[in-house]
Amino acid sequence: MTVASERETKPVPEGHVRLTIDGVEVDAPKGELLIRTAERMGITIPRFCDHPLLDPAGACRQCLVEVEMNGRAMPKPQASCTMTVADGMVVKTQNSSPVADKAQQGVMELLLINHPLDCPICDKGGECPLQNQALKHGRAESRFHDTKRTFAKPVPISTQVLLDRERCVLCQRCTRFSKQIAGDPFIELLERGAVQQIGIAEQQPFQSYFSGNTIQICPVGALTSAAYRFRSRPFDLVSTPGVCEHCSSGCATRTDWRRGKVMRKLAAEDPEVNEEWICDKGRFGFRYATATDRFTRPLVREGGELRPASWTEALRKAAEGLLAARDDRGVGVLPGGRLTVEDAYAYAKFARIALRTNDIDARARAHSDEELAFLESTVVGTAPDAGAVTYADLEAAPAVLCVAFEPEEEAPIVFLRLRKAARKGRTQVFHLGQWNSPGVEKTTRIMSDGGPVRTGALLPCPPGGEAAALAELPSEVDDALSAGGAVLAVGERAAQIPGLYSELVRTAARTGARIAWIPRRAGERGAVEAGALPTLLPGGRGVGDLTACAEVAHTWGVDADSLPGTPGRDTTGILRAAARGDLGGLLVGGVDPDDLPDPELARTALAHADFVVSVEMRPTAVTEHADVVLPIAPSVEKAGSYLNWEGRRREFRTTIEGTGALPDCRVLDTLAVEMDADLFTQSPAAARAELDRLGTGAGAKPPAPDEAVRPAAPPGPGRALLATWRQLLDDASLQVEEPNLAGTRRDVMAMLSPATAQRLGLRERQQVEIRGDRGAITVEARLTEMPDEVVWLPSASGPSQVNRVLGVGHGAPVALAPAVATTNGHANGHAGNGHSGNGHAGFGFGAAEGNRS
Repeated sequence: MTVASERETKPVPEGHVRLTIDGVEVDAPKGELLIRTAERMGITIPRFCDHPLLDPAGACRQCLVEVEMNGRAMPKPQASCTMTVADGMVVKTQNSSPVADKAQQGVMELLLINHPLDCPICDKGGECPLQNQALKHGRAESRFHDTKRTFAKPVPISTQVLLDRERCVLCQRCTRFSKQIAGDPFIELLERGAVQQIGIAEQQPFQSYFSGNTIQICPVGALTSAAYRFRSRPFDLVSTPGVCEHCSSGCATRTDWRRGKVMRKLAAEDPEVNEEWICDKGRFGFRYATATDRFTRPLVREGGELRPASWTEALRKAAEGLLAARDDRGVGVLPGGRLTVEDAYAYAKFARIALRTNDIDARARAHSDEELAFLESTVVGTAPDAGAVTYADLEAAPAVLCVAFEPEEEAPIVFLRLRKAARKGRTQVFHLGQWNSPGVEKTTRIMSDGGPVRTGALLPCPPGGEAAALAELPSEVDDALSAGGAVLAVGERAAQIPGLYSELVRTAARTGARIAWIPRRAGERGAVEAGALPTLLPGGRGVGDLTACAEVAHTWGVDADSLPGTPGRDTTGILRAAARGDLGGLLVGGVDPDDLPDPELARTALAHADFVVSVEMRPTAVTEHADVVLPIAPSVEKAGSYLNWEGRRREFRTTIEGTGALPDCRVLDTLAVEMDADLFTQSPAAARAELDRLGTGAGAKPPAPDEAVRPAAPPGPGRALLATWRQLLDDASLQVEEPNLAGTRRDVMAMLSPATAQRLGLRERQQVEIRGDRGAITVEARLTEMPDEVVWLPSASGPSQVNRVLGVGHGAPVALAPAVATTNGHANGHAGNGHSGNGHAGFGFGAAEGNRS
């Protein structure tokens, strides 16, 4: 922005116009809204409906200003949130125009006619734009004295969001967010005139992963959180900046807490990452830290039972057991994918120095040697300032192809960026997958005023056949990926598909598209850099590189010969070795066996290991076999950093002080001392400083994987290929004690093509049995367009526990059959949670309210 002085007239920059606001000449970009130009000049114009990330609506009229064009005043004040700047325009805000000031006062008076005087009990009280602007721009007295309109309250829009209709000023922020940003138009304006109000579909819940954002952007407290409602006042809270721990998006958050307890989490503003949004999991999923079964003291096993113990006793027993196991057959380390960078580094260092092994793998999920080669060659060492794909790159890309990646379920903020890019008409989004899931639909088919607009497509392929489909992309997709700036976004599910990572590298080389690896868990990316993998030391140094080992040994202050020199086993290798007795001990960091590709193998390994140390917050299946349990701090009770999928460092400090809970790095440092080893990771700051000193290895990266593509094998008669992935809201351990959040989970259902259902004699919503190697899952069938002889199930939702029950994964053949009805007429097994799909029924609050459009 350029402010021109009175004495000097400069030419107007190209693409700009010159106008006057409150007597000051200013140059502004063509097409900019008046309210934005005023903001950049430091002039605050009151508003309610305006939001910088939403399309203009002009709904509240609070931002009225006086405007002159070509020396003639417009007949009445104009909404500055919808009018764009023009050359020669003269604008007078409430600061310089009595007309604009009177108009704004009149609008405020109108908005307060029916607004209730319940500020003392309203959740928004103390941080309410209506309160603030009524004091600054409103009248001291009202001319209206009639009885205020009232409604039954509150109305549950969902299990998480409650609506007080009498507070609503019809700014349409919530409806615009739902339609434009999230793509979930389950909330709408009903009726007309004086009875207009916000409503929902009569038979369709507000089932959105992003519904909590409507609470935060509501300017008047009409939308409130069921979990936070009447719990606190803003001035009672202490606010601490933080980073979301739930996925690899790396969202900036604000944690509000009181008396040592988190009361709510909000989205913080970070234009480079999450803008001003977070998903509901990140917003509401924080009560696991205060779960009733959380460990607060160490436990040791005595007489077959775990009992509370002191830290001194527990650490001594853990050290004795691990030393004995190390010196016998060795110890395997399974840190899991939820760790901060500092904690992952402590595990990596503990494995090499205290346990003298490279048997460490943070991938508590499906994994492969091909994936390990891909991470070593393509992922490690990348960052926004070192060639990595960023959110801005996704938004600016001409085309993005998502491969083995469901963005709405696995990285919600990536989904929002892709949808934003598609809605703005800049990006074609393609998905290589099995069916038009809600996330696929909302990034490839954008609803606009003129009807749906296609902005991409699903490229259907059988599960396990993604590599073959990638090798034979349609010509229009191949051409789109050949445009400069195109991106291949790949998820961790690719590890289950032989040859897929190799084909991704070949496709990138052929088209020039850049690869973005987007894992599901928050700690996965940092674990790669920290060396919590069997073939990598910290900083991406190869285990077999003598120069790299010497660098690490020098920084660690140990003899290079003391570091193990051969690559270790991966997660499956560690578990197999423990199950057959080749490993004497296991150190497990918060890993749920059901997340692993073979939970039965994991349980066998835990049962056969001579000594098991579990470092965790709450009981898991590992606890049943642990000889020592060492409790650790949740993210709000420690400091640290995550690396998000971009490789961007996301630091956070301790929110709740003085709980006595210890971070993993401190626990491991003290345990190492008991084993006569020094880690110097007694604090996250110390671990971070040492990792920074190590830096990234300077050696050449190993070659990318180059495995052959294998087409998906036909499943055989009466069988189908299984497609599966995790849903954002499911049975994950970090969602415990969150009944409101659980209420908006998506249906548990099996997706089939009509032809597959017809061959089985299945009808829509009939129960279907899916049988794997170990057991069967019975859920409701839904029909959709997808490849034949394919069935999709959520991986870990309700009765659909794929790894534990079926014992097979993505791309495996399973048997399909209609479920057998029991004597009471119901099929064996369980259906979904009762939520309907994505159809849109009539809007309203039900017959009792009578508000149908």
